[in-house]
Amino acid sequence: METPSRSTDTDRDGAPLRSTLVAIGLTVFGLLVAEFSTLPAFLYDPALLEGLGDASVEGRALLLILNFVGMALAGVIYLVATGRGLSWIDLHVPTRNDWKYLIGGSIGTIVFLYVVSLLFTLLNVPAAESNVMDIVGEDQTMILIMIFIVFFFNAPAEEFLFRNVIQKRLYAAFTRMHAVIVTSVIFALVHLPMYLLTGELVATFASLTIMFGGSVIFGYLYAKTDNLLVPTAAHAALNAFQFAILYLAIEFEIEDAEPAPSILLEAITAVPLL
Repeated sequence: METPSRSTDTDRDGAPLRSTLVAIGLTVFGLLVAEFSTLPAFLYDPALLEGLGDASVEGRALLLILNFVGMALAGVIYLVATGRGLSWIDLHVPTRNDWKYLIGGSIGTIVFLYVVSLLFTLLNVPAAESNVMDIVGEDQTMILIMIFIVFFFNAPAEEFLFRNVIQKRLYAAFTRMHAVIVTSVIFALVHLPMYLLTGELVATFASLTIMFGGSVIFGYLYAKTDNLLVPTAAHAALNAFQFAILYLAIEFEIEDAEPAPSILLEAITAVPLL
């Protein structure tokens, strides 16, 4: 689709508070639409009402797919309702420069995940538990399905809503890098209530730090390329790498190996799918 021109200082409307509130509202709207969109999954497999661990593989997969479809739908509804239209979506064939950012960003996020996890391990900082292990359990088939989901639903939906809609909307009031930071703060804080229920404040901080840092990297990739495919591919590569490590850990029973497998596994269980 046609790529809108880059925003400049003269394009900003000087309303950072209003733009931030719109961004927060879009996040809440996205979460609400995602929740409603999952209702067919509960009809398909009522066991989901008892918990993800009690549901079938098909039920869990359908729940996740519909969740991310709903998230993307929320972004589309906003673009249509505000008159921006689908031309607002930054999709085009990656250029040579885009490929550089895509490859560098994919490697960078994996390195970031490992380095931060290693640092937290050395400092004995725990990581809060997320719903990832509830979703996959010890089921290797579900892990393989998750790799498919992150490539075709998870990464595209999250990057579309948080980068191409929310971050791009913030360009109207902030510089690009400030918009990246604001978007990343919102992305991390939206998970705060879930983690606070555990009562582990240090673990919560550790997990949100990983999420914030990853979001900054993806936001930077989008800001530099104006191509949604770049952060989406980097995001999918990171999540696929995480699940691949988890698959190998279960397959070869290396959960307690040191240092790399156990550190990466801790990082996996610390970062939810949103």
